[in-house]
Amino acid sequence: MYPIMERVARIMAILGGLVLTALIIMTCVSVLGRGLNTLGHSAFLTGLAPGLAGWLVQAGVGPVQGDFELVEAGIAFCVFAFLPLCQLHRGHATVDIFTNALPRPVNAFIIAFWEILLTLAILLISWRLFVGMLDKHNYAETTFILQFPVWWAYAASFMAALVASIVALYCAFAHIQALRQGKSLEPSGQGAIH
Repeated sequence: MYPIMERVARIMAILGGLVLTALIIMTCVSVLGRGLNTLGHSAFLTGLAPGLAGWLVQAGVGPVQGDFELVEAGIAFCVFAFLPLCQLHRGHATVDIFTNALPRPVNAFIIAFWEILLTLAILLISWRLFVGMLDKHNYAETTFILQFPVWWAYAASFMAALVASIVALYCAFAHIQALRQGKSLEPSGQGAIH
């Protein structure tokens, strides 16, 4: 089962990375356009090179319309797209200053306990994303500038959160099963659950 979870988690992380890369490029283009627009309207450029200033203004150089709306929707998806791989490889931040001194079985129990709680939190978030998506769909809410339906962003985030939920359930069950067998799931070289 682990190879399937690993493959699915990696595919989601790659999708998240592609979306994040596109958002970074779009943000850079938007900032550059905003800067050129400001330069085209500046007294400095209109006095130094009025033809260039006029061309920048007439060409409509400016920021990407609705850039913040796209970033908002895209980053939400990215967070949930990266979550399965982080969950599978136990990449979440932990503070184990005191627990390192505890016996191995106690640490295994603590890890399993927090794995179960995190799984419940991911399931709760996924459920609320689903409810939010239905609400945004029913009320036909759209974004202010681009006027695209808000539920699209919720749907993308929900699909990624659904994958994160499946991976989290797998991780929780793996830890529970290891506890029942008296073992502790030790992370491999990369911190993965095998």
